[in-house]
Amino acid sequence: MRRGTVIAALSFAFGLSYPAFAQQRADQGDWPCRQVRVPSVAIGSVWTGPAIDDNAKASRDDAAIGDLAARLGARRTPIDEAQRLIDDFAKASGDKRKERLAALFSSVYERLESERREVLAGLDRYGRKQKELAEKLRGETQSLRAEQDKTPSDAQKVKEASEALQWDLRVFDERRHALGYVCETPALIEQRLGALARAIEAAID
Repeated sequence: MRRGTVIAALSFAFGLSYPAFAQQRADQGDWPCRQVRVPSVAIGSVWTGPAIDDNAKASRDDAAIGDLAARLGARRTPIDEAQRLIDDFAKASGDKRKERLAALFSSVYERLESERREVLAGLDRYGRKQKELAEKLRGETQSLRAEQDKTPSDAQKVKEASEALQWDLRVFDERRHALGYVCETPALIEQRLGALARAIEAAID
């Protein structure tokens, strides 16, 4: 690795220490995304249907409701298919339509909110590891520069330090590029929850 490349890598590593994360808010902890970290989705922000009372919460343990909620929450289930499943469920619920649909939403909400929390926790871990790797890059870059500045320099040590730095830079950059899609996942879950809430509310009327 040439001296000019080393200096560039050194600047890169120092700039990454607290992210590319540079625009990250101080209160966001290890959060690595540009999007603000929203810990949870309030029911009231997506649901305007009947109150989710104790009966609805108890009814969501019904096997049929649980199975349907799992199917609705799965992103592989298209929204138009989900709407059809909700309509069929509403028709089959008879005079308990309102109660069972509220219970269905309660189950869907719990499932998707749990999934979203897991994604947030994973992103926090991801951000923490990226910070640690950025610090490692700083150390490796400084070590390489120190080896190159020695007189005489040890060619083998310079080669080993250079290869280690290049490898970790590649890993960091690949992880950084992969982050964009993952950072969208919490919002995608919230959007799906909102779409399902609207479909369930429509089936109540």
